[in-house]
Amino acid sequence: MDVSEAIRTRRSVGSVKDEEVPREHIERILEAGTWAPNHRKTEPWRFFVLQGEGRAKLASAMTDTEAAEKGINPPPEQYEDMLASALKKVQRAPAIIAVGCEPVSGPKVIPLEETLAVGSAIQNMLLEAHALGLGAVWRSGSLCYHPLMAERFGLGADGQMLGFIYLGWPDREPGEGKREPIQSKTVWIDGTED
Repeated sequence: MDVSEAIRTRRSVGSVKDEEVPREHIERILEAGTWAPNHRKTEPWRFFVLQGEGRAKLASAMTDTEAAEKGINPPPEQYEDMLASALKKVQRAPAIIAVGCEPVSGPKVIPLEETLAVGSAIQNMLLEAHALGLGAVWRSGSLCYHPLMAERFGLGADGQMLGFIYLGWPDREPGEGKREPIQSKTVWIDGTED
Protein backbone atom coordinates (compact mmCIF):
# COMPACT_ATOMS: atom_id res chain seq x y z
CA MET A 1 0.00 0.00 0.00
CA ASP A 2 1.53 3.33 -0.99
CA VAL A 3 1.27 6.35 1.30
CA SER A 4 -1.33 8.12 -0.85
CA GLU A 5 -3.62 5.08 -0.73
CA ALA A 6 -3.04 4.65 3.01
CA ILE A 7 -3.98 8.27 3.72
CA ARG A 8 -7.17 8.06 1.66
CA THR A 9 -8.37 4.63 2.81
CA ARG A 10 -7.57 4.74 6.53
CA ARG A 11 -10.68 4.90 8.70
CA SER A 12 -11.30 4.84 12.42
CA VAL A 13 -12.28 1.28 13.28
CA GLY A 14 -13.76 0.90 16.74
CA SER A 15 -15.18 -2.59 16.25
CA VAL A 16 -12.38 -5.14 16.51
CA LYS A 17 -12.04 -8.83 17.30
CA ASP A 18 -10.82 -10.06 20.67
CA GLU A 19 -7.68 -11.55 19.12
CA GLU A 20 -4.14 -10.75 20.17
CA VAL A 21 -2.17 -8.25 18.13
CA PRO A 22 1.36 -9.61 17.54
CA ARG A 23 4.10 -7.78 19.42
CA GLU A 24 6.06 -7.23 16.20
CA HIS A 25 3.06 -5.36 14.72
CA ILE A 26 2.83 -3.15 17.79
CA GLU A 27 6.57 -2.48 17.65
CA ARG A 28 6.28 -1.44 13.98
CA ILE A 29 3.44 0.92 14.91
CA LEU A 30 5.49 2.43 17.74
CA GLU A 31 8.51 2.87 15.49
CA ALA A 32 6.36 4.60 12.86
CA GLY A 33 5.38 7.08 15.56
CA THR A 34 9.02 7.91 16.23
CA TRP A 35 9.50 9.04 12.63
CA ALA A 36 7.12 11.98 13.03
CA PRO A 37 8.60 15.39 12.35
CA ASN A 38 9.52 17.35 15.42
CA HIS A 39 11.24 20.68 15.74
CA ARG A 40 14.54 20.64 17.62
CA LYS A 41 14.51 16.81 17.46
CA THR A 42 13.23 16.56 21.03
CA GLU A 43 11.18 13.38 20.46
CA PRO A 44 8.54 14.31 23.08
CA TRP A 45 6.33 11.23 22.54
CA ARG A 46 5.88 8.59 25.21
CA PHE A 47 4.13 5.27 24.55
CA PHE A 48 2.42 2.94 27.02
CA VAL A 49 1.29 -0.40 25.57
CA LEU A 50 -1.64 -1.90 27.46
CA GLN A 51 -2.71 -5.50 26.81
CA GLY A 52 -4.58 -8.14 28.75
CA GLU A 53 -4.85 -7.24 32.42
CA GLY A 54 -2.63 -4.23 31.76
CA ARG A 55 -5.67 -2.44 30.35
CA ALA A 56 -6.98 -2.23 33.92
CA LYS A 57 -4.36 0.50 34.57
CA LEU A 58 -6.17 2.70 32.06
CA ALA A 59 -9.59 1.78 33.49
CA SER A 60 -8.43 2.74 36.99
CA ALA A 61 -6.95 6.01 35.72
CA MET A 62 -10.17 6.76 33.83
CA THR A 63 -12.26 6.15 36.94
CA ASP A 64 -10.11 8.31 39.21
CA THR A 65 -9.91 11.05 36.58
CA GLU A 66 -13.68 11.02 36.09
CA ALA A 67 -14.17 11.43 39.85
CA ALA A 68 -11.63 14.27 39.95
CA GLU A 69 -13.22 15.97 36.95
CA LYS A 70 -16.65 15.81 38.61
CA GLY A 71 -15.18 16.91 41.94
CA ILE A 72 -16.55 13.88 43.76
CA ASN A 73 -15.24 11.29 46.17
CA PRO A 74 -17.58 8.43 45.31
CA PRO A 75 -18.58 5.89 47.95
CA PRO A 76 -17.15 2.39 47.34
CA GLU A 77 -20.25 1.03 45.58
CA GLN A 78 -20.42 3.98 43.16
CA TYR A 79 -16.67 3.76 42.56
CA GLU A 80 -16.98 0.05 41.71
CA ASP A 81 -19.77 0.85 39.22
CA MET A 82 -17.61 3.56 37.62
CA LEU A 83 -14.65 1.17 37.45
CA ALA A 84 -16.78 -1.58 35.90
CA SER A 85 -17.92 0.86 33.22
CA ALA A 86 -14.33 1.90 32.51
CA LEU A 87 -13.18 -1.74 32.36
CA LYS A 88 -15.86 -2.45 29.78
CA LYS A 89 -14.58 0.46 27.66
CA VAL A 90 -10.93 -0.63 27.71
CA GLN A 91 -11.89 -4.18 26.79
CA ARG A 92 -13.19 -2.99 23.41
CA ALA A 93 -9.74 -3.70 21.96
CA PRO A 94 -7.06 -6.30 22.77
CA ALA A 95 -4.32 -3.67 22.67
CA ILE A 96 -4.29 0.01 23.56
CA ILE A 97 -1.39 2.37 23.08
CA ALA A 98 -1.63 5.37 25.39
CA VAL A 99 0.32 8.22 23.80
CA GLY A 100 1.65 11.02 25.93
CA CYS A 101 3.66 14.16 25.36
CA GLU A 102 6.63 14.89 27.61
CA PRO A 103 7.68 18.31 26.36
CA VAL A 104 11.29 19.34 26.58
CA SER A 105 11.80 22.74 28.13
CA GLY A 106 14.32 25.09 26.69
CA PRO A 107 14.64 28.64 25.47
CA LYS A 108 14.07 27.67 21.82
CA VAL A 109 11.46 24.95 22.38
CA ILE A 110 7.84 25.96 21.80
CA PRO A 111 5.44 23.79 23.87
CA LEU A 112 2.75 23.75 21.17
CA GLU A 113 5.26 22.32 18.69
CA GLU A 114 5.92 19.47 21.11
CA THR A 115 2.19 18.69 21.22
CA LEU A 116 1.89 18.88 17.44
CA ALA A 117 4.82 16.50 17.03
CA VAL A 118 3.03 13.91 19.15
CA GLY A 119 -0.15 14.42 17.11
CA SER A 120 1.94 13.70 14.02
CA ALA A 121 3.33 10.58 15.70
CA ILE A 122 -0.21 9.37 16.33
CA GLN A 123 -1.12 9.88 12.66
CA ASN A 124 1.96 7.87 11.61
CA MET A 125 0.91 5.13 14.00
CA LEU A 126 -2.64 5.02 12.63
CA LEU A 127 -1.33 4.78 9.07
CA GLU A 128 1.08 1.97 10.00
CA ALA A 129 -1.72 0.07 11.75
CA HIS A 130 -3.85 0.44 8.61
CA ALA A 131 -1.00 -0.78 6.38
CA LEU A 132 -0.70 -3.86 8.63
CA GLY A 133 -4.40 -4.62 8.18
CA LEU A 134 -5.32 -3.65 11.73
CA GLY A 135 -8.30 -1.60 12.83
CA ALA A 136 -7.49 1.38 15.00
CA VAL A 137 -9.26 4.35 16.52
CA TRP A 138 -7.75 7.39 18.27
CA ARG A 139 -9.78 8.04 21.43
CA SER A 140 -9.37 11.09 23.61
CA GLY A 141 -11.77 13.44 25.41
CA SER A 142 -11.65 15.46 28.60
CA LEU A 143 -10.51 12.54 30.77
CA CYS A 144 -7.55 12.01 28.45
CA TYR A 145 -6.37 15.59 28.80
CA HIS A 146 -6.91 15.90 32.55
CA PRO A 147 -3.65 16.39 34.51
CA LEU A 148 -4.44 13.37 36.70
CA MET A 149 -4.34 11.08 33.64
CA ALA A 150 -0.83 12.30 32.81
CA GLU A 151 0.20 11.82 36.42
CA ARG A 152 -1.15 8.25 36.47
CA PHE A 153 1.11 7.36 33.57
CA GLY A 154 4.15 8.98 35.17
CA LEU A 155 4.37 12.00 32.91
CA GLY A 156 6.01 15.10 34.36
CA ALA A 157 4.31 18.27 35.52
CA ASP A 158 4.23 19.64 31.96
CA GLY A 159 3.37 16.28 30.40
CA GLN A 160 0.00 15.49 28.88
CA MET A 161 -1.75 12.43 27.59
CA LEU A 162 -2.85 13.06 23.99
CA GLY A 163 -4.76 9.94 23.10
CA PHE A 164 -5.41 6.25 23.32
CA ILE A 165 -5.03 4.17 20.17
CA TYR A 166 -7.32 1.16 20.40
CA LEU A 167 -5.95 -1.62 18.16
CA GLY A 168 -7.24 -4.93 16.90
CA TRP A 169 -8.19 -6.98 13.89
CA PRO A 170 -11.22 -5.37 12.23
CA ASP A 171 -14.58 -6.93 12.95
CA ARG A 172 -16.09 -5.37 9.84
CA GLU A 173 -15.10 -3.48 6.74
CA PRO A 174 -14.95 0.27 7.39
CA GLY A 175 -17.19 2.46 5.30
CA GLU A 176 -16.04 4.84 2.63
CA GLY A 177 -14.86 8.23 3.74
CA LYS A 178 -15.57 11.56 2.19
CA ARG A 179 -14.13 15.00 2.52
CA GLU A 180 -15.07 18.47 1.35
CA PRO A 181 -13.32 19.49 -1.86
CA ILE A 182 -10.02 21.23 -1.21
CA GLN A 183 -11.32 24.31 -2.99
CA SER A 184 -13.72 24.97 -0.10
CA LYS A 185 -10.83 24.99 2.40
CA THR A 186 -8.03 26.59 0.38
CA VAL A 187 -6.97 30.12 -0.46
CA TRP A 188 -4.21 30.50 -3.05
CA ILE A 189 -2.02 33.55 -2.46
CA ASP A 190 0.23 34.20 -5.43
CA GLY A 191 0.75 37.94 -5.23
CA THR A 192 -1.50 38.82 -8.17
CA GLU A 193 -4.60 39.67 -6.16
CA ASP A 194 -5.45 43.22 -5.10
